[in-house]
Amino acid sequence: MTTAFTQSSVNPQQARPQLPTMPTGWPIGSYESYEQAQRAVDHLAGTDFPVTDVTIVGVEPVLVERIAGRMSWRKLLGNAAMSGALFGLFLGLVLSMLNPGAGMIPIGIGLVAGIGFNLAFGALGYAISPNKRGFVSQSQLVARRYDVLSQPRNAEKGRQLLADHAARSAFGH
Repeated sequence: MTTAFTQSSVNPQQARPQLPTMPTGWPIGSYESYEQAQRAVDHLAGTDFPVTDVTIVGVEPVLVERIAGRMSWRKLLGNAAMSGALFGLFLGLVLSMLNPGAGMIPIGIGLVAGIGFNLAFGALGYAISPNKRGFVSQSQLVARRYDVLSQPRNAEKGRQLLADHAARSAFGH
């Protein structure tokens, strides 16, 4: 029986740490993009290499914030009204299915209530926010390079497989 306090019958070499830990292993390849590192690991998996010994590590992480557009009260309230309308419409449809004799009244009430509540809460949230910004953005964590590591017992074999793969790719095979 496995509980939160006992170890299951999983092979201890395959068990992954539950808490954040530094990666272990020897570098067997280094790539400029995460996609290239994934392709390298896919290649190893296709050669029956023990990929459970492999880790992809992003080196020199950088936080990138991409600006999506301006934020204004008009945009905020428009977005709040739209999402409130969708939620209210959904709620109204559910209520009208539960009470078929009510006609379109639950749909109308749901729509108006959804818009009203979402407008009020959206405006209130933005008004009291200490971090009012004049723009909308999305943050992403990226790395300058991605290293593929392997446990020492298979590192040399992995390095050779990736070197052969890179050589074949360079010649278009």
